[in-house]
Parts: sequence; C-alpha cells; structure tokens
Amino acid sequence: MSCTANIITITSLDDPRIAPFASLTEAQLRNRLHADQGLFIAESPKVIRIALDAGYEPTALLCERRHISGDAADIIERLGDCPVFTGERELLASLTGYTLTRGVLCSMRRPRPKTIEEVCAGARRIAVIDGVVDSTNIGAIFRSAAALDIDAVLVTSTSCDPLNRRAVRVSMGTVFLVPWTWGNASIDDGHIAEKHYINDLHRINFRTAAMALSDKSVPLSDPKLSCEQRLAIIMGNEGDGLPAATIAASDYVVKIPMSHGVDSLNVAAASAVAFWELGKHK
Repeated sequence: MSCTANIITITSLDDPRIAPFASLTEAQLRNRLHADQGLFIAESPKVIRIALDAGYEPTALLCERRHISGDAADIIERLGDCPVFTGERELLASLTGYTLTRGVLCSMRRPRPKTIEEVCAGARRIAVIDGVVDSTNIGAIFRSAAALDIDAVLVTSTSCDPLNRRAVRVSMGTVFLVPWTWGNASIDDGHIAEKHYINDLHRINFRTAAMALSDKSVPLSDPKLSCEQRLAIIMGNEGDGLPAATIAASDYVVKIPMSHGVDSLNVAAASAVAFWELGKHK
C-alpha cells in the first residue's frame, strides 16, 4: 500500500462522502442534464482494473479494510489523491449487493459522450441496442460484442444505461472495451438531444439489419449480409421487439432460423448468435 494513500474510515453509511456508493440512485449518478458530469460505480478488482486500463477516471474507492493491503492494493497505488473509504465489514456488508463484489467499489467519472461518427470511425460491424431495458441483457450483449469482434455499439436512450451498476458487473468490464455512444442522441456541449439513428448510419455508409420476424425476413446466413462492407445489427426490446418504423427503415430484416416451434431467443442470446455469424465476415 502506498504511504500517500488517502485512507478515510467511515462509521455510518449516512456519511455524505460515500453517497455515490450508498444513497444516490442510478439516475442521480448519471446526471442526465449534464452527461459529462455524471458518475458510475465499478465493482470488483478485476472490473475496476479494466476500467482504469481503458482510461476511465476514478473519484473514490470503497473497500473492506482487509482489501487495502490485499486485492485492492495495486488499485490504490493508481488512485493518486482519490479518497479510499473503509470501515468495518459488518457496516459495509449492509450495502445492497456489497458482499457480491469482493469488497471493492470504485466511483468513476462518466466520459464525454461521443458522436456516432467518432464511435464508428473505421468500424465495419456495429450493434445497435434499441429499447432493451434489462441491465443483465445489456451487460451480456456488451460481453458478446467484445468477445465476437463487434467494433462499436450504439444504445438508444430508451435502453438501460450501459454504465448501470449491474450492467457493468454482468459485462465483466467489457463495456469499457467496446466503443459506444447513444445512438439516437446528438451531443452538444455535453448535453444530449433526441433524434433517430438510421439516417445517421446511412449517412456514414452503414447498411442496417433489423433483427425481427416478418414476411420480409431473410435468414442470418443470407450471403448478401456477409458481403456488406459496413453493417449495423439492430437488436430490439425484450418483449415487443423493434418499432415498426425502425424495421421499415432498415435495409434488411433478419431472423435466426428456429426449430421445434420456438419463435425467438432472448435478446442477449440472439445477439451472440448474430454477432458470431455476421462478425466473422468482416
């Protein structure tokens, strides 16, 4: 442990200095009015290290005392003057889900939102997450995107935030490895304004493939898809799928062939199948 570490012992979860860990909601952490001033929470030493390696800026650490010279020692060395809050195990264990995180939490600054052009520069295969609201599905989709060579991800504002605490945890930190941004947003001085992404994707020479069941659906193995130089794979809501207008505006409507009368897969499972099939043809 560094002799310059800023170790602070807390005795109550009501201490305002640990509000990001103990009392702020996801919406308060995110700070939607000023997207460049928000925070998020990374859990577990492995995930925190991935975030730090990816250049994310820490603001504070919260850990059990035993981790200061144990699992979190190398992380604390990298924190500079950031405060390291600690306390008795029984106190910290009362935080919801805390005992599942190997006793280490880190609050970090949200990066400046990027434009679609920035995120998609040089990309050939990207994913669009449209209206997916379950944080577990978001984390799983990012993990598949990272593992199966998807270059970037666009997320609509109707979807769960990828930096949601649970989404980050389920992604195993891969949300920090795949470039992403808000797909139906324009960024102006840190503020996010709503718009639609299909026209933007067409403007930067992406063809769009909406994953949906319709009379016009082509199978995932259709050779026309693999021949596309730049392709955006659009995944929809867990229950209702993609909006009809989005399907109509897409260049392709794509389905995963099914057996035994099954009509569809969970969106996270479907994304892995689609990323594998379409990502290998980059």
